[in-house]
Amino acid sequence: MNQLFDKKYPVTSSLLLLTTGVFLSMLLVRGFNYESVQTVYDFGGVLGAEIQVDPSQSWRLLAAMFVHIGLQHFVLNMVTLYFLGRIAEDLFGSKAFLVLYILSGLMGNLFVMTFSPEVVAAGASTALFGIFGAIASLRFIARSPYIQYLSQSYTSLILVNILFSFMPGISLAGHLGGLVGGGILAFVFPVYGERDSVKKTWRLGALLLYIAGATLLYAWALMS
Repeated sequence: MNQLFDKKYPVTSSLLLLTTGVFLSMLLVRGFNYESVQTVYDFGGVLGAEIQVDPSQSWRLLAAMFVHIGLQHFVLNMVTLYFLGRIAEDLFGSKAFLVLYILSGLMGNLFVMTFSPEVVAAGASTALFGIFGAIASLRFIARSPYIQYLSQSYTSLILVNILFSFMPGISLAGHLGGLVGGGILAFVFPVYGERDSVKKTWRLGALLLYIAGATLLYAWALMS
């Protein structure tokens, strides 16, 4: 991390700076209460029960991926984003990586809203698990032996992280949702140099599957 903004990885750098800015704002505004549940909620944490009562709070489904609960949570996710983001930005390109990150985080937070509505949740891990899922899906898509090997190695890493997701204080729903979202979206955004590796009908089908899944989850949560 020898420079603040790496022009080779503009999206990864921007996400790191934005998320760090939010964390520092929490610290400056709330002091030692920066990691309290109330602070996390006030800065954009997801509380599904609140969104169910007041859908205008749905902005939290996007904002929550930039909010963290304590220093350890923040540092772990930012280190992961630094390394994983650069790999993904190389594989998918900057624009596609940004869309993958945001939509994976959104799907993860929709899972949180639907399956654990009473818990205030936040963190970049919903989006990061989506990137893990997207890279893991490449073993079924990519033609490059290197990318297939990389994808296979990430599959093992995902299994380990899912096991850790059962620990107290970690949102299993958010992680699984991000993983599902990213896994589907990998079929929509082929890697560089392999634009024809996925048929247009498959790409359209995957996009429609994501949209339908997100819409159904949101509607189901509001009707609960």
